[in-house]
Amino acid sequence: MAPIGGGPQGLDVPVAPVRRRRMPSGAPIALSLAVVALVAGAVLFVSGYTLGRQQGTTPGTGDSLQQAFEPFWDAYHKIDREYVGDVDQKALVEGAIGGMFEALGDPYSSYMTSEEYKNSLSGISGQFEGIGAEMTSRDDAGETGCSPAGDGCHLVVVRALPDSPAEKAGLEADDEVLAVDAQSVIGQTLDETVNKVRGKRGTPVTLTLSRDDAAPFDVRIVRDVIETEDVTSRVIGGGEVGYIQIQGFSSSAAGDFKDQLRELVEAQDIDKLVLDLRDDPGGFVDAARTIASQFVSSGPIFWEEYADGKKKEFTAEADGIATDLEIEVVVLVNGGTASASEIVAGALQDTDRGTVVGETTFGKGTIQQWQTLSNDTGGFRLSIAKWLTPDQTWIHEKGIEPDVSVTVPEDLAEGEDPVLDRAVGLLTDGTTAGD
Repeated sequence: MAPIGGGPQGLDVPVAPVRRRRMPSGAPIALSLAVVALVAGAVLFVSGYTLGRQQGTTPGTGDSLQQAFEPFWDAYHKIDREYVGDVDQKALVEGAIGGMFEALGDPYSSYMTSEEYKNSLSGISGQFEGIGAEMTSRDDAGETGCSPAGDGCHLVVVRALPDSPAEKAGLEADDEVLAVDAQSVIGQTLDETVNKVRGKRGTPVTLTLSRDDAAPFDVRIVRDVIETEDVTSRVIGGGEVGYIQIQGFSSSAAGDFKDQLRELVEAQDIDKLVLDLRDDPGGFVDAARTIASQFVSSGPIFWEEYADGKKKEFTAEADGIATDLEIEVVVLVNGGTASASEIVAGALQDTDRGTVVGETTFGKGTIQQWQTLSNDTGGFRLSIAKWLTPDQTWIHEKGIEPDVSVTVPEDLAEGEDPVLDRAVGLLTDGTTAGD
């Protein structure tokens, strides 16, 4: 999914490509331009990312690779010396780099231009310039993750963020985006469309939309700075249960989570908690570690396994707010629970610290390193590690199976939430995961 100018790829927060699995219509992706700087070297997890340092040198072709690269250089020099048209050297280099990443066949590894690279990092910053809507790609059967847009694959709005330019302009859930500034989205990927909708505060963008069976219509929206609210909380279950929802692991999510958890546990003396990670596409790995550490007092939160087979353990941080085993925890998940949110769910499940309720998670088990290239040639994200649960289970393309499975019907009435109802029942009725 992708965000429309502002956050998740609802056009506000960029997320990695999704595997085709049915996801609820509320699963977000945002579209927007980040307006805060990220520290190089920080670990991200919008489906698992790390930031790499820019390389200062251009390595030559080693002796062992001379034969393999000979066809490449033959083709390059032929174009450079004899092509009858104008040769854009920068475009040739960018095309060659992009081709290498496409050849990997990994949807989570890709080359990006400078603008695309900057925009793609925006979704985990917590602040964006855009229109403040969430969007996904969906096929005729309702499965998300199709690409590119065209016959049988549609780019649709999931929701407009509260008080955003998109909401004020009247965007609604299930609006199909047909064109951006009069340019059709046919043949475009979700990310490509998101990049077109993103833009600087104060600049306009016109979306051509289709709603229900009515004729297509245009909506002009002026972009603005969008502040995302990744963490929300309240008391439910007749005052007995604390509910905290995380919609993304942005740079500010861990701090906000700790503040709201402390209010529930310490100020209001709540000892029954629901942690809602449904439709959370991920974010910073460090945020996931910090949040899981509020419940798990010691031992591994997750592992990383690298190309050489070596593994590194990431243990729980000290002084968690809700590590007391008298505090009961239920974690809600579904097919939109991915990456950093799966790290948290996996940590609480493997350590028996929480009961996982809902549907099988997305299954994103790799970490990407983000790295800029020299000479304003853009950057890339490359899968450089697997992440494993505390029990060293790799959930990639499998997902995390809930302890208590709750199937959500497609014709669910507005306001109904059988997954949350089951979670509250487990906490207030004294039932267990095996019931």
